[in-house]
Amino acid sequence: MRVSQTNLAGDLLLHLGHPSDGALHERLKRALRNAIRNGHIEVGTALPPSRQLATDLGCSRWAVTEAYSQLIAEGYLEAQTGSATRVCWSNTSDADSQHLTPRHAPAARFDLAPGLPDLRAFPRRRWAEAVRTQVTTAAFTEFGYPPPGGHIRLRQLLAEYLGRSRGVSATPQDVTVCMSVTDGVRRICRALRADGITAVGCEEPGWTRLREVIRAAGLDPVPIRTDSGGLRTDDLAAHTGLRAVLTAPAHQFPLGSVLAPERRAALLHWARQVDGVVLEDDYDAEFRYDRRPVATVQGMDPSRVVLFKSLSKILSPALGIGWIVAPPHWTNHLHQADQTASQPPPLDQLAFAALLESGAYDRHLRACRKRYRNRRDAVVQALAEQLPHAPISGIAAGLHLILRLPATLDTAAVVTAAAARSLRVADLTTYHATNDHADHGLVLGYGNLADNAVTEAVRQLHQAIQDSR
Repeated sequence: MRVSQTNLAGDLLLHLGHPSDGALHERLKRALRNAIRNGHIEVGTALPPSRQLATDLGCSRWAVTEAYSQLIAEGYLEAQTGSATRVCWSNTSDADSQHLTPRHAPAARFDLAPGLPDLRAFPRRRWAEAVRTQVTTAAFTEFGYPPPGGHIRLRQLLAEYLGRSRGVSATPQDVTVCMSVTDGVRRICRALRADGITAVGCEEPGWTRLREVIRAAGLDPVPIRTDSGGLRTDDLAAHTGLRAVLTAPAHQFPLGSVLAPERRAALLHWARQVDGVVLEDDYDAEFRYDRRPVATVQGMDPSRVVLFKSLSKILSPALGIGWIVAPPHWTNHLHQADQTASQPPPLDQLAFAALLESGAYDRHLRACRKRYRNRRDAVVQALAEQLPHAPISGIAAGLHLILRLPATLDTAAVVTAAAARSLRVADLTTYHATNDHADHGLVLGYGNLADNAVTEAVRQLHQAIQDSR
């Protein structure tokens, strides 16, 4: 017998044996009892209504109610008026259950790790209304499989939106809807490999996850140094045969630098010389606090740049909505060679399209930008009070900053000490692919930190640094 993992056992596979084994209600009772004893039906599982189970078994309802009644009397089941009959017995002790089912580590009280937006600020009502509207008004044809590349309505609106907000030059046919930036990079890497490209330059330091995706696709991630001006484009020429590079020009992670204007031009010049491609991660581009965000590199040469973006830092990574803007050559490869690629559900795509079209997405973004700027200011002020001798950088944009620490301090020990205080922080050195660096400090994200927890979080960080000494 096997029960659905949900708490409602609507379908039961019962082995009732042969009619010669006894009356049906006795055989049903034994089958249910054995299933409960073997753990196939978990404590709290609701059994089917007696009328439904009788219909499924092709027997009288009396046989089912009699089996249920006997198991209730034996303590295997419990029944309450107006509620379902549920399993209340288990042969596993509480101690054994804790041993067999490992619990998830408790969430940190203070989240200063990078990578998340303010999950409290997710626009639940607007998103629910958008989805509800699509469910009730969408044509029945929208409930089928989505076309390759994503829903055309969303692709049209994205092309228009990115053109006016990020300086992107694209048609709806150039846009491919995907699950995330990671998913987009993975898919493009497959296309690069099929086109004969064997390596991808990666910012050093940079997102470890993207390097892993590149390596998993069979390509070699080549570290390219970064500094206060972003990717050091002069270093590209030193890597013979390199024809692709992944960079975040608007806001480099983790250093927080913006690609200098002369390097933007040099990057495109290099791509033309080697007949290569630039993979542009439009990371945190919307959250610029000292001036307006810089436009994408893609708008400067759409034939040489593939742009990636997702909603994970603006709305929520749980939505699983992102996009790729690519030249026709790469877009055709994505749509034809990767037919099994996953994409967000069509109704979610249409819901996001509705937010774009109504202006609700822009309003949410403006509210987030103001919230994050105020929170950044509060974090910077608290750090100045608690750790006045620790320099900070990368505060002009994004949802994180760099806290520099003395070279004599073990940053890994600080991370461990912070975890003991229910505080999540990230070690800057973990984002390096090589040991040839002098960076020493912590990456502190404030996107998912509650406003009223800023002072206490920084105080706990100060204590964790003292503990690690």
